[in-house]
Amino acid sequence: MRATLLAATALACGLALPAAAQDLPAGSPAARGGGSRVDVSPYINLSQVLVADLSNGNDVLTYSSVQAGIDATVQTRRTQAQLSYNYEHRFAWDDNLDDTSIHSGLARVNMQLTPSIGFEVGGIATRARSDIRGAAPGLLVGNVANISQLYGVYGGPTFTKQIDQFALNAAYRIGYTKVEVPDSGVGLVAGQPRLDYYDDSLSHLVTASIGTRADTILPVGVTLSGQYEGEDAGQLDQRYEGWFGRGDVLLPVSGTLALTAGVGYERIQISQRDALLDAGGNVVVDGNGRFVTDDASPRRLAYDIDGVFYDAGVVWRPSPRTTVEVHLGERYGTFSGTGSLNWQMNETDALQVVVYDSVQSFGRQLGDGISALPTSFNNPFTGQGNAYNGCIFGTEGGAAGGCLNSVFQSVSTANYRARGIDAVYAVTQGRLRLGAGAGYANRRFFAPGNTAGVNLEGIEDESAYVQAFASRQLDGNSGVTGDVFYNWYRGGLGGFETQGAGATGAYYHNWGRLDATASAGVYVSDQSLSDADVVAQALIGLGYRF
Repeated sequence: MRATLLAATALACGLALPAAAQDLPAGSPAARGGGSRVDVSPYINLSQVLVADLSNGNDVLTYSSVQAGIDATVQTRRTQAQLSYNYEHRFAWDDNLDDTSIHSGLARVNMQLTPSIGFEVGGIATRARSDIRGAAPGLLVGNVANISQLYGVYGGPTFTKQIDQFALNAAYRIGYTKVEVPDSGVGLVAGQPRLDYYDDSLSHLVTASIGTRADTILPVGVTLSGQYEGEDAGQLDQRYEGWFGRGDVLLPVSGTLALTAGVGYERIQISQRDALLDAGGNVVVDGNGRFVTDDASPRRLAYDIDGVFYDAGVVWRPSPRTTVEVHLGERYGTFSGTGSLNWQMNETDALQVVVYDSVQSFGRQLGDGISALPTSFNNPFTGQGNAYNGCIFGTEGGAAGGCLNSVFQSVSTANYRARGIDAVYAVTQGRLRLGAGAGYANRRFFAPGNTAGVNLEGIEDESAYVQAFASRQLDGNSGVTGDVFYNWYRGGLGGFETQGAGATGAYYHNWGRLDATASAGVYVSDQSLSDADVVAQALIGLGYRF
């Protein structure tokens, strides 16, 4: 169930925030009466980086980095937005190290054009692992394997209107995702078959709902909602279509607790064409290594479900800053459970937990993940190319943030059922800012039977992660930051496990528009049936903000 429809259900039960409080994120500068704020800060950075492979005879490589980027923040009564983008080009000092260009960025924009009409935009540029069975480098420098540059963007209008006792909600979203092939392969253990590479996808999402609060027309709140989602992916002419409709009732038990139940009907169909085969029966690949589609093949079903689903649960709101939802029922032909916890402890400290269960693709799940991020976030970029592929912590209004680790466990071309849990916590105490995230993800893949190449039908991948971040401002011009992470992956195809871990620390100092940064880190990657790789890194850089 989409967050838009859950919000409509909460409104119908009478537990939603007053309309005036929904105009702005709680704690944002404009909401606190602090007035508008618009900051635009372009910059350039020059860095020198040293990388030592501690597991391979202390092999040392070095390169120079030139970066240009922009940080922009807008906080007004009708617009909340942040954009951070960095372009980096690396000049190698060794023939064994390739020159590379890297794009890292994140953007989130919410605009309230009129009291009823809003507009939302989000985008991301980052690098992530391609194959869950492949290498898991923590430091994305050098000729790293299994890493793809990717881009994602979405946008669309929202509509909210109160007509007598009825609350109307509607939204449209279009999204596009593009993934480049890994430059240095995927680093598979010998004997593992290679999978197809993701290309691009275009998706559309339409949602609508109408609801009434409890004790208006009926003793219970009632919400009717519907959704259509479609996606066309470039690889093998894949197509997703999902139709969804449901009705919900919500019975307030007390001023803070309500019981809810709903029943719905949905139809989901996923299809694709076959890969082209050569005379020897082998899959034909193009110049980028992607499977070539056989345009003459019939469209084949990978997943087809048509039927009724239901769930029941509770909504508990002990205070305006705390909401807990739990829903248990049957969906996709089996048991399904979802839930959420949002606890805004004060204006800057927050905890968020989400339990999810849905049929997804990489492109659609990426769009959902970006849209769930706050419009004010911490920029994790440290000049190492690891930005925006893990947890992203909020900085305004007590928004905890969100973690994209479950999305980026691998870039899969096949659709799948995604189940898991993500938790993120952020706290500010004076000059100290802390953040932590953890989660588990499971993907069960859908594919037509008896297809050429590797058949993923019924295969399940798993991953888990832990990440922590700390930032301490020492004075008005300097500070220190640090982060640690651990990732675990298990590929269902072959059962191979991969682990990655790392720790990084940095010191920065500003002299007006000029700034300097020094950082160091150590990273470990360990694949089944192979020795662990241990890499250390040191960076020193100068930057100027215009």
